[in-house]
Amino acid sequence: MANVLLFNKPFRVLSQFTDNEGRDTLASYVKEKGVYAAGRLDYDSEGLLLLTDDGNVQHHLAHPKFKMEKTYWVQVDGEISDEAIEMLRKGVELKDGMTRPAKARAMPEPDIWPRNPPIRERKNQPTSWVEIKISEGRNRQVRRMTAAVGFPTLRLIRYAIGQWTLDGINQGEFKKAQINLPAPNRSGRPGDKKPGRRPHQQRRTKPRR
Repeated sequence: MANVLLFNKPFRVLSQFTDNEGRDTLASYVKEKGVYAAGRLDYDSEGLLLLTDDGNVQHHLAHPKFKMEKTYWVQVDGEISDEAIEMLRKGVELKDGMTRPAKARAMPEPDIWPRNPPIRERKNQPTSWVEIKISEGRNRQVRRMTAAVGFPTLRLIRYAIGQWTLDGINQGEFKKAQINLPAPNRSGRPGDKKPGRRPHQQRRTKPRR
């Protein structure tokens, strides 16, 4: 059983422990030794980031082949339309190809911490919130998806990764969790089964002449 840290990453914090440019990093918030991020969350995004000290767990949590669903709360510029929601659900054409269909719905403004600094709002221009669930990990994917359907992202919060959520975790803080992974097979991929011979099957050999 491996240990996992569920960290609520603030805005403008790097998903790493060091930076040559003097930007804020995980080192300001996480004092646990030997842990590192499983996946990443953009510098200008907020919310759930998983950290672990186990390489197999890191691979399982971060690798796209495991298709772990991620839930985002997104504040967009404008009042999100039903047509835009439907486009997100069907998949959006981006420069690097079509996205998989997302789970998307309009949502009320969540009861969360204020961002520092706050977003820039335009006069007489409303904003709205949408929940988007995806199982891909392209670079800045959610931001590109909302822009592609006509509603640029103003604020992006990752609420959940798989079974884990931000519930009960204040901004800049973390709590510990545990994870059980399937034992790896000979190929080293958890959960993959290699077909073998059934007990009654025997190797056939050619008769000697």
